[in-house]
Amino acid sequence: MEYKNIIVEKEDSVATVTLSRPKALNALNKEILLETLHCFQQLALETEIKAVIITGAGDKSFVAGADISAMQKFDILEAKAFATLGHKVLSTIENLPQPVIAAVNGFALGGGCEIAISCDMRIASANAKFGQPEVNLGVIPGFGGTQRLPRLVGKGLANELLFSGNIIDAEEACRIGLVNRVVEQDVLMDECRKLAKSIAAKGVEAVRFCKEAVNNGFEMDLKRACEYEVDLFALCFASEDQQEGMTAFLEKRRPEFGK
Repeated sequence: MEYKNIIVEKEDSVATVTLSRPKALNALNKEILLETLHCFQQLALETEIKAVIITGAGDKSFVAGADISAMQKFDILEAKAFATLGHKVLSTIENLPQPVIAAVNGFALGGGCEIAISCDMRIASANAKFGQPEVNLGVIPGFGGTQRLPRLVGKGLANELLFSGNIIDAEEACRIGLVNRVVEQDVLMDECRKLAKSIAAKGVEAVRFCKEAVNNGFEMDLKRACEYEVDLFALCFASEDQQEGMTAFLEKRRPEFGK
């Protein structure tokens, strides 16, 4: 599939996906959602890719939201189809075998905030802005914001953002746990690449099982989640990475995973 609205770059086991509709501040329409879905479905199959970064083109916007001009005339069925597509895209990102880092530059509003919180980690530039301002348009978040945001920052803080439509800056987003950390804009991608490369150097199956344990266990009660962790822990001992990692530790050398 030829992409017109996203750019995909691959280097050192790390893929960087840039959402690129700069004239529209990378706003989401059907075309960019379909391209993003296809891209992440393909990345899931690429075993040589061990970490993914998603960002927005330009320094003003990660994703400023959905394309309102495209949405304005939706009827109920069109609105449901658009939201269903958005959920499919974000679920694919959330459940990608590889960890996904959101490099948030500028506005991450509406669907942009929802994309960011579907990722495993979020690093924000100092100029980043976050919010779910859908109520200002007479609608609610449609790509999972009412569900993922409370799970990330807690019900009370999420409700304040969802009900008021207020926009917060990067420091406040970090304070409430919406982002992992804030860095200066000119080093944002360097910091994300450094983190991605650090993750890519670890045992692939161990990282994948960690992600599965966190994502799936979060929806279980503690007893079942801990039993699930035990099963995944045991599965690690069928991997070459476990043998290499423990052997390297005992031999006091750096492990060479995936060799």
